[in-house]
Amino acid sequence: MSDGTALAGPDGRLRCPWGLSTEDYIAYHDEEWGRPVHGDDALYERLCLEAFQSGLSWITILRRREGFRAAFAGFEIAKVATFTDADRDRLLLDEGIIRNRAKIEATLANARVLADWAPGELDELIWSHAPKTPGPAPKTVGEVPAITPESTALSKALKKKGLRFVGPTTAYALMQACGLVNDHLEACVVRRP
Repeated sequence: MSDGTALAGPDGRLRCPWGLSTEDYIAYHDEEWGRPVHGDDALYERLCLEAFQSGLSWITILRRREGFRAAFAGFEIAKVATFTDADRDRLLLDEGIIRNRAKIEATLANARVLADWAPGELDELIWSHAPKTPGPAPKTVGEVPAITPESTALSKALKKKGLRFVGPTTAYALMQACGLVNDHLEACVVRRP
């Protein structure tokens, strides 16, 4: 059992322990998590997936990501904003995604809100909440927070603009996934150059 410190992967390199349980996680950990993500559609996708993950394991979402992309028009905000009640009903029957009515409705409603924003506005808003000074590298998983003052502020800013399913924990998961913060453990091969 891990004490929450970095563990050796199949190649002998140290990684965050959560990133070793499956090949899917290893690839996601090594190639995506914590890497900067920019662009309104790309950030909208991550925001939606983090919202769908709420209450579930990330591997559940990760393994359905292509299904989500197909169901939600590649997370192109302009396209999803035009989805109708019939589309919502279709999504509720789509076995390739998580069929949670509230999360589906929030995804559609958020696209409608974001469709009225200026290009780059979502990117600018999210990245304006990146910590000004990076904190110390966590040595164990237990040192990684679930929320921070910045994620709380981001959550409030998104909600004020009319977005849903964007609580402080979801906002912090988004910040981790999109590289606003670097929560790879100190000994993790991905953190080190």
